[in-house]
Amino acid sequence: MNCIHLHQVTPHIFADRDLSHSDVWQQDLILEKGKSYLVEAMSGTGKSSLCSYLLGFRNDFTGTILFDNTPTSSFKVRDWVEIRRCRLSHLFQELRLFPELTAYENIEIKNRLTHHLPPQRIKEWFERLDIADKLQSPVGRLSFGQQQRVALVRALAQPFDFLLVDEPVSHLDDHRSAIMGAIISEEVQKQGAGLIVTSIGKHIHLPYDRQLHL
Repeated sequence: MNCIHLHQVTPHIFADRDLSHSDVWQQDLILEKGKSYLVEAMSGTGKSSLCSYLLGFRNDFTGTILFDNTPTSSFKVRDWVEIRRCRLSHLFQELRLFPELTAYENIEIKNRLTHHLPPQRIKEWFERLDIADKLQSPVGRLSFGQQQRVALVRALAQPFDFLLVDEPVSHLDDHRSAIMGAIISEEVQKQGAGLIVTSIGKHIHLPYDRQLHL
């Protein structure tokens, strides 16, 4: 996948709203592989909706989203499974980890499907993220900030053309945010991928190619 094209996309709930200020809604927007984008939003402007549309979880919008030249409305379940496995990875704002499993087990569930990360790479990232001592700890016993770092490693446990990270550092200090940003940058560059970061306030400081406002 080389580009994501949003053509005149408008959430149904915003049908009667003036969206002339938006860089995303009701626009002709192309997100290119190999470039980095920061999507800044205020609460209630559709950040969660945008993420859900790109991942195929919701389709309550008008307009068209295309992956390369193919409308996402034409995708079947099997297409979305393949896209989420090796084309589009997502770090969820709500993380969606399994609290009863250890940090390492949460990553292994995905890594066994993709066979993308060697165990040593996982351990190295845990060390850099200051959670090496949490590998065998149940995720439910970790702080939200620690869970965010576990969720990042899980998001990177697959190949991808685009990485979508939703509010990735909301509970991290500047030092750990910078470490997370460095790991993301390294992996995105390694895969030649596109990066889409969403924020309603605090965000990873990276050399974005474009900043967009919802």
